[in-house]
Amino acid sequence: MSYLDLFAFQIYPYIALAVFFAGSWVRFDRAMYTWRSGSSQLLSDRGMRVGSNLFHIGILVVLGGHLVGLLTPHSVYEIFITAPQKQLLAMWVGGVFGVVCLIGISILTVRRLFNPRVRATGTIGDTVVLLLLFLQLLLGLYTIRISAQHLDGSVMMVLSEWVQRIVTFRGDAAGLIAGVSWIYKAHIFLGLTLFLVAPFTRLVHVWSIPVSYLWRPYQVVRRRTAMLRYGSRA
Repeated sequence: MSYLDLFAFQIYPYIALAVFFAGSWVRFDRAMYTWRSGSSQLLSDRGMRVGSNLFHIGILVVLGGHLVGLLTPHSVYEIFITAPQKQLLAMWVGGVFGVVCLIGISILTVRRLFNPRVRATGTIGDTVVLLLLFLQLLLGLYTIRISAQHLDGSVMMVLSEWVQRIVTFRGDAAGLIAGVSWIYKAHIFLGLTLFLVAPFTRLVHVWSIPVSYLWRPYQVVRRRTAMLRYGSRA
């Protein structure tokens, strides 16, 4: 195991998680009114509904699958499903909803980069977060291709054990995944980086668990000219 593996997969996870929890608490305490997603629908609603819904549907399923699949000990589910079956299930569910999420974030990214009004009022952080999420989705989808080369579930078991060792503060977590493919390592490292930057970006609203996005009514935006015409009739 190299020193780089030791830092990236034994030390860095605790740095990222500490910043995520402490930074989120400080932001909520000191800047409560910035605790929001910063919707830009008021500027332009073109592509917003489709892109936002696809992104949130996909990301909620993908995140839920990661939490359940990685944090659940093998002994809990082995009487219902084998490791190879669990890997195939994860590949199919993650693949389908990963693509759904990728389509949604692609729409939102194009909108952010090429819609003049949205781009002019956005921040560098908004764009960086979208690009990081886009890259993370690509890495995640590419892991499916690599996973298809070993369907015995062994690598999935190793990754689950790594996560469980991290959250239970057990040692030698880094050594456990030192030999896995670079794509898994890149996916893990970027995921930790997203936790690290979340308190300083709009990602902080992940604490709000935005399930309501799937059914809440969108903002009603009326042109000023229409309002003036209505007022003149009154």
